[in-house]
Amino acid sequence: MRPPALRTFLLFAAALLAPVAALAQQSSSAYGPLPVFEFHSGFWVNLHHMLYYEAKQRQSTPASAASAKDNPVPQIKLKIMKDSPTALTPAERQAWDSSVSYYAANFANKDLLFNNDLILLKNQLDDFEDCDELSGTRKKTCDAGLPAPLTHALEAAAAVYRAHLWPEQDRSNRRWVARVAPLVEEQGVGISQRLADIYQTKWPRQKIRVDVTAYANPTGAYTTLDPLRVTISSLDPRNQNDEAFEVLFHEASHGIAEPVQNAITRECRQRDKAIPRDLWHALIFYTTGEVIRPVLNPADDPAPEHEDAVKPNINRPPAASRRETYVPYAVREGLYERGWKDYLQLLTHYWQPYLDNKTTFDDAIAHMVSNL
Repeated sequence: MRPPALRTFLLFAAALLAPVAALAQQSSSAYGPLPVFEFHSGFWVNLHHMLYYEAKQRQSTPASAASAKDNPVPQIKLKIMKDSPTALTPAERQAWDSSVSYYAANFANKDLLFNNDLILLKNQLDDFEDCDELSGTRKKTCDAGLPAPLTHALEAAAAVYRAHLWPEQDRSNRRWVARVAPLVEEQGVGISQRLADIYQTKWPRQKIRVDVTAYANPTGAYTTLDPLRVTISSLDPRNQNDEAFEVLFHEASHGIAEPVQNAITRECRQRDKAIPRDLWHALIFYTTGEVIRPVLNPADDPAPEHEDAVKPNINRPPAASRRETYVPYAVREGLYERGWKDYLQLLTHYWQPYLDNKTTFDDAIAHMVSNL
């Protein structure tokens, strides 16, 4: 059982748009008040992901590099400790290398998204983000209850990280939040309501925690459940500008997409068909892109054909303030070209009419499954 999260301080919305130097001086790592999401640039969870990232980098081999060359999925390249603008002392180098070695031995071969130990560790570090330590040596309430070797690895690396990489990465995280915050404030409630209606569920009552980190995972962002939390890289090129807004809502949709997964599974079993592995995920990508696109391309949003057609409850900005041709993430990153072409056809022919209020949820799912 994890201890309750420490008190989170919220900055006023004006601080989001303040100069980066002013943001960096804030002691809190949370932002607000904003709807839907609660953004954090937490020290420990950033350190955790950097140790994991560097451990993975050190384990890379020529064979894995060749495999990556054949894989069209882009891989983010971040500064690691050897790239620090200031040289490490021998003691700092020894402390950092020891901590990275611990991660290499214990975590580097595990997946941040699917490994339960790493999920629990991430959540625990989230909860102690306002602590300067994890052992409780100086402050009992900062005893995170982690295994002693792990606590030592994190605390030993902490001083090195604070001195060399953290200030720059924290500034990058806060700049990223400052750029995405206006869209979240302006459109967040409407988009969340629209997505919840589509998936025939309710959006979470509590704001969804978003951990903004220099490194998240190879895809640039991931979501864990129970509790629903999003981790997103502020430096990944796939998560910048308007694209960041779509990535946020795609990730958050993982927390409300269970009705779709259940409906696909139920329909497949009724028709004695194999359950498609990624159809639900392709559907989330497609849906988020189609819901976001009219917001960023107001001129592309057609008028409803029926007076009772359900439309997003959003105040759209003037067309001049958005790019003219926003391309949804799945199209832009070529996801449909990597094994999802058939899914794209199903979604276009049978799911899109549901998004256009021309058919029902159940009929859309039934038609997609029957045409697998």
